[in-house]
Amino acid sequence: MRLVPPTRLVPPVHRIRRRLATFGSLALLCTALTGVTAAPVPAADSQASAGARYLDPRAPIPERVADLVHRMTLPEKIGQMDQLALVTVQGTCNWSGGALNDACLHDVLVDHAAGSILSGGGMPPQVNSPKDWADLTNQVQNYAITNSRLHIPILYGIDAVHGHNNVLGATMFPQQIGMGATWDPALEGEVEQSTQRAVAATGINWVFGPVAEVARDQRWGRYYEAFSEDPVLTGTLAAGAVTALQDGTSGTRLAASVKHFAGYSQPLNGHDRVPADYSARYLQDTVLPAYRQAVQAGALSVMADSGAVNGIPVTSSHYLLTDVLRGQYHFDGVVVSDWSDVRNLQTSYHIAADYPSAIAEAVNAGVDMAMEPTNAADFSTSALTAVQRGLISQQRIDQAVSRILTMKFRLGLFEHPYVDASRADAIVDNADLPLARKAAAESAVLLRNQNKVLPLGSTTHKLVVTGPNADNMANQLGGWSIGWQGVPAGTSVPGTTVLAGLRAGAPAGTSIDYQSDPAAAANDLRTADAAVVVVGNTPGAEGPNDQPNPSLAPDQQAEVAALQATGKPVIVVVIADRPLVLGSAANTAGLLMAWLPGTEGGNAVADLLYGKADPSGRLPVSWPKAIGNEPEFYTQLPGTNGGTDSGYSPLFAFGAGLSYTDYSIGTPALDRDTVKPDATIKVSVPVTNTGSTAGDLVVPVYAAEPVSQVLTPPKWLVGFTRVHLAAGATGTASVSVPVSLLAHTQGDINGDGHPSVTPGSYTLLAGDATTGTAFTVK
Repeated sequence: MRLVPPTRLVPPVHRIRRRLATFGSLALLCTALTGVTAAPVPAADSQASAGARYLDPRAPIPERVADLVHRMTLPEKIGQMDQLALVTVQGTCNWSGGALNDACLHDVLVDHAAGSILSGGGMPPQVNSPKDWADLTNQVQNYAITNSRLHIPILYGIDAVHGHNNVLGATMFPQQIGMGATWDPALEGEVEQSTQRAVAATGINWVFGPVAEVARDQRWGRYYEAFSEDPVLTGTLAAGAVTALQDGTSGTRLAASVKHFAGYSQPLNGHDRVPADYSARYLQDTVLPAYRQAVQAGALSVMADSGAVNGIPVTSSHYLLTDVLRGQYHFDGVVVSDWSDVRNLQTSYHIAADYPSAIAEAVNAGVDMAMEPTNAADFSTSALTAVQRGLISQQRIDQAVSRILTMKFRLGLFEHPYVDASRADAIVDNADLPLARKAAAESAVLLRNQNKVLPLGSTTHKLVVTGPNADNMANQLGGWSIGWQGVPAGTSVPGTTVLAGLRAGAPAGTSIDYQSDPAAAANDLRTADAAVVVVGNTPGAEGPNDQPNPSLAPDQQAEVAALQATGKPVIVVVIADRPLVLGSAANTAGLLMAWLPGTEGGNAVADLLYGKADPSGRLPVSWPKAIGNEPEFYTQLPGTNGGTDSGYSPLFAFGAGLSYTDYSIGTPALDRDTVKPDATIKVSVPVTNTGSTAGDLVVPVYAAEPVSQVLTPPKWLVGFTRVHLAAGATGTASVSVPVSLLAHTQGDINGDGHPSVTPGSYTLLAGDATTGTAFTVK
């Protein structure tokens, strides 16, 4: 049976006032089409919405919000502030999955008036296809609109962190750490626009991303979800992601959610959701700037950090969620908690004696919506108790609900709550594969190319391919891929592995021998020209993916050593979610870091190894050479210890990467030599491709302060760009540097100062140069 387009299934809300009399027959129609029974609309409904200003699409959003809030009861307002997991309305309504359950839909969306549903870490419909996702979201949306007293649509949230990654058939792009290695905001924007189209096609309107944390501790389970260790690189890419995700050119607008605000990525012992301790100076100068850049790109929502910072759970931090986010950044959107974090204020952090008190702590700090995903009744009852006790004012409830409703109006949900499910498969399945291949190729970083063993040329007649990640699609995708911890066992996902890519792209006359057994691979290599060994780690997410020993497994190091013992060239390809201490495997002829490259990763790696693409990726993070050097980052402050590893001493430095051609980067020229703190410097950097191959050059610009009252790094990134240069070509890289990026928090150890640009002499450097161009701030 062909599904009737959703726009004919249920009228847009603004027409409800003209059609209240038809709801009885409409409920029967909805039952036939969706399998979900729509409860009869009470007679009081016509009075509740008659002449309603909020149903008039021509009215200004603030007026619509005020009118709707005025009509709502306190329990309805509280319901809008809760987000429930999809599993609470499926099957047995308790993690069973399956078909939607009419009774539980009524409990969650009508009895407790929940404002949002999420699919967290998977949570698919019965059949995991784009069309079935669209059918599911239409059904849930239809139930909420048809049966709620005031016909309020829901927000449907999902983690779409590297494409529409929960959906079978959807294209998955490199994870954020790989996109950070591209140093390419335009490409990141294209990737997020593709994600936006796919997500919108399935009826989902809220994306929990981008991640704006800085990645500085390789032990942390969520390391790969960040773009970079550097605030400027992270913030620039995160801001671009926000803009692209919220681009409504596809016809449907989504809300992005910058996360996890703020300070989640450097827990004290490297484990996920363990408290972090930062000085006020480090928090202001290093942790917060990337969030600020992403939020001020226009993000409609922000997700609060699950962890604690300086002894205060962020979910209860008025300083971060209100003083900084609202006061300093002028954010006017929705703050949502992470999974169960409001309850955790009572059960884990013990800063509240009971659940009503925990809700009060979070809401008064600045949380507007609680991701309290499994018990709508408990949240509603406890929040109401908190209000009755005087712990939360009704004015604060109205403020939070107004923000939530404003986001719904901004997204156009009252006029266009549904999608055409019949179009979802065509929009989502295998979409933008060339873009995914390009992103994976740009994200890979070539770190060793001894004797120019790469690219593999006409003299390579026999290539041995081996290693645990050579033919493993799940490992290539990583966590947050179909399931929370990665592709579930027994699930087959489309994509091209490295082995398949090398076979498909092999030049004429080159044979590929795949050996899954290490001993067989070493033996086979004796009669081959070279080996490609694909090593790395396995998928994971959050706490289960914490790695106290982030190094290449001993058996993989042993396999690389055995291959090297043959005397033949060995190329190591690392597919992993973080830099791994490689041991002897670091000294092979070729070394390519591919991160978690996604659906087209195998073709992209083949393109690079065969020379069909020139490597342009550069490390967005530092690569430690030994366990125990974490956290290691290039802006480490100077000290007096003269030991070899006491300062910045990585295996590969931030920004490292090779190409198949050679470049020279000259001394930057500035448009002035004296500037004010609120100015922007225009920087011109001469660049030349001195080799014989065209390619893209990443040009970073760093600042240094020779003398400062507080410690500053030897250099820190203040801008970057990419330049395409033909072989032998010379050009100019142009970078604009806001002088505000020179700011550091002043004051003594107690950190009572504020970020400011101190007058004096500074230097701008380009690329790896140790000398640059001086200028003065007055």
